[in-house]
Amino acid sequence: MFSASQLSEEQKATIKEWVAEGDQMADVQRRLKDDFGFSVTYMDTRFLSLDLDLQFAVEEEEEEPESPLTPEAVADDSPLADMPPLEQEPVPVPPPEGFQALEVSLDQIALPGAMVSGKVTFSDGENAAWMIDEAGRPSIDPATPNYQPTQQDLVDFQTKLGKLLEGHA
Repeated sequence: MFSASQLSEEQKATIKEWVAEGDQMADVQRRLKDDFGFSVTYMDTRFLSLDLDLQFAVEEEEEEPESPLTPEAVADDSPLADMPPLEQEPVPVPPPEGFQALEVSLDQIALPGAMVSGKVTFSDGENAAWMIDEAGRPSIDPATPNYQPTQQDLVDFQTKLGKLLEGHA
């Protein structure tokens, strides 16, 4: 294990200069090997930085530029000036024709090997059995072989199942 006690005062000062110039921990690790011949692990370098109280520069995240379509940025004579500002809340989109609301039910008696089980009808009318086994692993068994519910149906299923199970935990 590498220690700061293995360095001379001059080497310690040099390392502090590297950090002041903007070197990061990986740079210090590399330069310890290249300049001083010390092959150290990243963890050793981390401990060294604590021993020497090195203050690495933190790169600040860049702020996202403002959208050019903010009300302040739209000129008064622009065709966009008369438009109302966009709402913050998403507007729910009604499901297409032939689709229904997703329904989840809970079995009175759980399937063998399950803590809880039930049925689900997805928005396209496909049915499936669901269960959470004794290890807490969920599974869905669709009535139609190879059926894959949509991503939105899965999200809705998880949400409704969570609400359904809140009182049964």
